[in-house]
Amino acid sequence: MTKVKWDHIVHYVNDIDKPIDIFKEKNLIAFRGGSHKQWGTYNSLSYFDLTYIEFLGIENKNMVQQVKEPNRVVKDSIQILPEHEALSRVALRTNNIEEIAHRLKDAGLSLSPIMAGKRLDSKGELIEWKMMTIDGSYQGLPYPFVIEWKGTDSERLHALQSSGIIQNHPAGKTIIHQAVYTVSDPSAVAEHWNELFHLNIIDSSNTSSTLSIGEQSFLFKKGSANQLTEIILLTESSQLQNKSFTIGEGTYTFKSFE
Repeated sequence: MTKVKWDHIVHYVNDIDKPIDIFKEKNLIAFRGGSHKQWGTYNSLSYFDLTYIEFLGIENKNMVQQVKEPNRVVKDSIQILPEHEALSRVALRTNNIEEIAHRLKDAGLSLSPIMAGKRLDSKGELIEWKMMTIDGSYQGLPYPFVIEWKGTDSERLHALQSSGIIQNHPAGKTIIHQAVYTVSDPSAVAEHWNELFHLNIIDSSNTSSTLSIGEQSFLFKKGSANQLTEIILLTESSQLQNKSFTIGEGTYTFKSFE
């Protein structure tokens, strides 16, 4: 059975350089990623091992409006920006996207075709992947999307470290620990995602439910937003522990490893 891992988070922003400056003030590394020339979007990135934050912006509005591929990540950008600089979908990484597509179709979900993705990084190198998005939502919460990168996790980690894309943050060891979703029915959403993506429910109550995904987790807590609202990171930096900051409508909260 194919398992999924938490690959990255999409956070829509109007200015992809602003998060770089904010992260620098916190002794965290973020940098310009590159352009998705076929979709009209571009990004800046911050890596925490292989899980990373993608600050996604619109580089060419006309191109985004004319995209024919049913890519929800791109199409959502034009609907959400510029009014809402919001945390959006998470990407789930797999080494067999075709098997995941078959499973989700059997569950009755409407999927995009498996699309070839590519962008040029800041050094002009071509980065390639395959991805698919899921249409619709469950109780108002958009689904994650699924991605398969070229190369194994260990190969990618070595290459990204060798190229300097994955670096040690000046703040010290910091990892992405948890995504916090505010939803109307936490237990129902957790059960639904658990069935679809073969995760594990590790805690559930009337007000919250938690799914584990490897050593990380998705927390669903009761509220009306029906969206991803907060990212929890663990850090050894005493300057960041027990503190939060916001970028647009997204909150980044830092806790200790204890």
